[in-house]
Amino acid sequence: MANNSETESVIEDNESHEKTSADLDGTIQSEKLCSDQEHFPGKGVQQDYHMPDVITVRVKIDSDSFQDLAVKIERPTYQKPFLGGFKNRITGAEFHNAGSQTIPKKLPDKGIQIFCRETQTVFEKNKPQQTQNTTSTQMTKIGLYVSTVTDKPLSPGKYFTAEEYHKRRLEAVIVLQKNFRRWHSINVVQNLKERKRLRLEWEAQEELRKKKEKEEKLRREYERKMNPKTKEDFELLFHDLELWRQEEIERINKTLTGAERKAALCGLFEEEEQLIALFGREKLSADEENQQKAIFRFLNKCSQPKRWKAFDGKITEMDTQYTIHARELFEIYRNISMNGIPEDERTNVLLTLRGAVKEHECKLTQEIVELIDREVDLMSRKVKDCNLDGLRKRICTLFLQYFKTPKFNPEVAKILKVPSDPLKLYKNVHFCHSCENYLPSTEFPIPANSHTIGKCYLCCKLENEAHQRKAFLKYRLILKKLRKSEADYEDDSKVVFLVQLHDLQYLIENIWGCQSALSAYNDDLVMVRWDKQHEWSPWNTILLTEDEAEAHLKLHNLQEAYEAAFIHRIKYKHIWAKTFFAQIPVMASFLHSSDNQANANELLIAVPVPTGIRT
Repeated sequence: MANNSETESVIEDNESHEKTSADLDGTIQSEKLCSDQEHFPGKGVQQDYHMPDVITVRVKIDSDSFQDLAVKIERPTYQKPFLGGFKNRITGAEFHNAGSQTIPKKLPDKGIQIFCRETQTVFEKNKPQQTQNTTSTQMTKIGLYVSTVTDKPLSPGKYFTAEEYHKRRLEAVIVLQKNFRRWHSINVVQNLKERKRLRLEWEAQEELRKKKEKEEKLRREYERKMNPKTKEDFELLFHDLELWRQEEIERINKTLTGAERKAALCGLFEEEEQLIALFGREKLSADEENQQKAIFRFLNKCSQPKRWKAFDGKITEMDTQYTIHARELFEIYRNISMNGIPEDERTNVLLTLRGAVKEHECKLTQEIVELIDREVDLMSRKVKDCNLDGLRKRICTLFLQYFKTPKFNPEVAKILKVPSDPLKLYKNVHFCHSCENYLPSTEFPIPANSHTIGKCYLCCKLENEAHQRKAFLKYRLILKKLRKSEADYEDDSKVVFLVQLHDLQYLIENIWGCQSALSAYNDDLVMVRWDKQHEWSPWNTILLTEDEAEAHLKLHNLQEAYEAAFIHRIKYKHIWAKTFFAQIPVMASFLHSSDNQANANELLIAVPVPTGIRT
């Protein structure tokens, strides 16, 4: 039985000490016990076994021959790392690979002391040296002939000193500099000429562009006056009519007197009356056409599918049962409102309409069905189409009412302006003393200096056409451009959306005098921020032309760009505007900013503020 510090095991008769798990430098304690305890009783003898430094190993060479080899055992002085092998899980013994049992091979000593990697770094140095240059010359001799055809005599040149040499170099440098400066000046001149040419071309293009824009503007204005369609077009017509009337009155007063003057004024009055009647007929025709277009836009909007934008920017559309039903009704209305279609197609359209409205039983649908039957009967009697216009208009009107009923067309409930709850109609409703109608608050213009509701939009328009005949189109365009430019800043501007058309008109006419603050030009005017770091307001604005406004917004320091007198005049107008717009309660929170209040205190001037446009 063999003992060591960790395990105890019994060695059989046919086993050797090498089968034990002792270390190479360890000690094996063995205890001999006699297996025959009956005849040889007694305690075993304990012995210590030390592995020798040299052992003899018998190696089998052939099938019948063996050879004994002496193997020297080397004991390491360090703990070998586990570099591969296997481990016995039961006994915990580790068996290394053969490579880890071998002592690393030492490199041969070259006689050079090596310390670390930094000492092995190579530093290169360039050191010029004068080397020998051996030359030879082939000479004529016996047995060798050298031709002298290409030879030429050389004689030493004139000797010159270092001072002369440097003088020649200086002269050469001067020549080079003169030529370089000439070349550089030619390039500069050519560059200036090219820039001048490009500038002149740009100015010519800009002049041509402005001319074309002006011609296009005049052409559009002429087209709007010849074929008026919108309210702004008729405003321009009445405005031109008033200008023409005033010019004629002034001419008559200057050239005629007495009875001739009265006759001329009567003739002018009759001519003005005829023109107003002509404008009225054009307006009725335009209103009818615009009403039909508005109806088609409304029906088309109701029949549009649901749309939303995806994360990748693509538009997704989806049809519902309500949108499909609204689209079918829209197609029916489009067909029944068409004129000049054959009789059989008209009959098919009416039958389709009859089947669509017959799904709901009510007084409206019954009336539509009766009118359809009447038209079919009249067409069968060969009644002329001109005699059926009134009946067909009644059918279109009733079917449009059917289309706008949410019970029959649920999709229209989201677009109708009239709320489904009648009680909501009583909120924000005001009385117009001119037309004596109760209208919502959105139908009343409320200037900044107004203390009462006043007249509605329709009454103001009629009063303007009858007396003043002013054109507000240019103010609408200025306000539209101003709101668009403020929305592009994306800095949460609010004041510009509180200012109404009459307020902007007062601001332009009374405070800024309908002309540019820089050039006093009165065409193509726009309003921009005076200080672009703050949002637009009547006390932070300036009226300029489009080109001047574009240049003004590129300035970084207003104090350096403009003179003190000009800045003082602009601040004066800002204080005037602040005093006028202080009458609006909702603007009170915007009037007390720290920087504007400081400027107002420094440039405070007593300004007589007019009472306004209308109180």
